[in-house]
Amino acid sequence: MNTITNPILRGFNPDPSICRAGDDYYIATSTFEWFPGVQIHHSKDLVHWRLAGHVLTRKSQLDMQGNIDSGGVWAPCLSYDNGTFYLVYTDVKSRIGAFKDTHNYLVTATDIEGPWSEPVYLNSSGFDPSLFHDDDGRKWLVNMLWDFRKGRNKFAGIVLQEYSVEQRKLVGPVVRIFEGTELKLTEGPHLYKRNGYYYLLTAEGGTQYGHAATMARSRSIEGPYEADPHNPILTSAGRPDLALQKAGHASLVETQTGEWYMVHLCGRPVKDRFCTLGRETAIQRCEWTEDGWLRLAGGTRHPQLYVPAPDLPPHPFGKEPERDDFDEPKLSPHWNTLRIPADPSWLSLTERPGYLRLRGMESMSSLHRQSLVARRQQAFRCEAETCLEFEPEHFQQMAGLILYYDTKDYVYLRLTHHEEGGTGLGIIRSKHGVYDELLDRDIRLQGKRFRLKAAIDRDTVRFYYGEGEAGGPWTAVGGPVDITHLCDEDPQYIRFTGTFVGMCAQDLGGTKKHADFDYFVYREME
Repeated sequence: MNTITNPILRGFNPDPSICRAGDDYYIATSTFEWFPGVQIHHSKDLVHWRLAGHVLTRKSQLDMQGNIDSGGVWAPCLSYDNGTFYLVYTDVKSRIGAFKDTHNYLVTATDIEGPWSEPVYLNSSGFDPSLFHDDDGRKWLVNMLWDFRKGRNKFAGIVLQEYSVEQRKLVGPVVRIFEGTELKLTEGPHLYKRNGYYYLLTAEGGTQYGHAATMARSRSIEGPYEADPHNPILTSAGRPDLALQKAGHASLVETQTGEWYMVHLCGRPVKDRFCTLGRETAIQRCEWTEDGWLRLAGGTRHPQLYVPAPDLPPHPFGKEPERDDFDEPKLSPHWNTLRIPADPSWLSLTERPGYLRLRGMESMSSLHRQSLVARRQQAFRCEAETCLEFEPEHFQQMAGLILYYDTKDYVYLRLTHHEEGGTGLGIIRSKHGVYDELLDRDIRLQGKRFRLKAAIDRDTVRFYYGEGEAGGPWTAVGGPVDITHLCDEDPQYIRFTGTFVGMCAQDLGGTKKHADFDYFVYREME
């Protein structure tokens, strides 16, 4: 039997929602403040996966300008019914403090690659919405309920309401169907139906090291729901020896041959408890007991690194190219922008064919309009390399190669201009919101064409530069830089994304000075 190696979606790919359409499997994952919204991966065998694209590709579907760090798209739910794909998602506008502003929407498409519809507004009562298609044709939305009041359980349970396709809105009463188990922090609900039971799968324990998946069931969709006596059905809690930590927030799929699998998020610490790659997606094989409860295959509740594959024909995909020469008129789906779409006001692949032109905009601290194009770091050891042409005229103009987590945490090998020395190359860093310049003095450079490289080795990065064309020597820029702060485990508040590597340009004077990037290489060493 073939084997699945976890995680199946490496790097920042959390909150997986899986569905099957015929012989095809699709997983939707959260994208938070990164644009386009909601990544979709495709497989035919649950072993091999490819990035098929994104759902929310227009500002009319997802307007995140000004959204906070780790806001934006939380926990999408992808489902398929009678030839139509449905995707529900939350756009989180605020999340720090007592209140959370969480707006839930629905989009549909008849083809997974789109076009996807304009959004239908659903509600704002909590996050993690999920749409269930009952076998009588009715559709139901579940989401967690947020209770901001003093002394209350803020994760106040799971609520249910019917969705009317004809009226394009939620109808009927809102019913609280489940208040959670003793693990608390009940979220991430999904409904399933099997042998006359409605099964409610939830995430509990919080999305860090106490995370878990729990199950409850009822003969009626409105409850009451009986919790599985052996909950949690999946967790890594209390097992620091496991390769896959933070296991929880799960979703189920039945294969066309009657086998059951569960996808779930997980984290792999790079050092101590720091997960610089973010929360990833893994998969586990499942079985049903004689009395109708779901269990992981093998009688465990802990996530396994290697899992038996289903009885399906192998379907590998071609290897993704390491190098992007920017020869196409639009960005590859592996590239992402922060909060805003890639539009001609700040990004062009055609003004200078074969180059990505970025016009400098706001600073790395901005929640509005950053000129940044980046991709996920998906391996502990990897290299990122680019070549740019840039002629800065002022210290407020910068461009270069960045490792970016959010507005508070990044490490940036950047070119700029100094009044006393002309073009200079240096490393700037923000660690937990504290700005620093890591070289005693910037390296003075001549010319306008420069190669930049970042070599990441688990918890550190080393930067290099070269002048002129490819193939020339590399010169180190400073020493190793610790990057463990580019992770979810911030000492001040919880956050949810992962490390990105990419290209950016800033012009804090507002003149939109541009930088031209000739190519970008992302190469994994493991």
